[in-house]
Amino acid sequence: MGVLGILIPVSLLLGLAGLGAFFWMLRRGQFEDPKGNAHRILRDDYDDTPKT
Repeated sequence: MGVLGILIPVSLLLGLAGLGAFFWMLRRGQFEDPKGNAHRILRDDYDDTPKT
């Protein structure tokens, strides 16, 4: 029983941290255009070299 007293709060804390990170990324616009990058990489004029 002592182990459950530690594992349950730790798992709840980790779950809340993950949920908080998800909502933080939503507010910062990380999921605005999920298909854009997938389509952009398939274009013929895609350039592998980084821009300077």
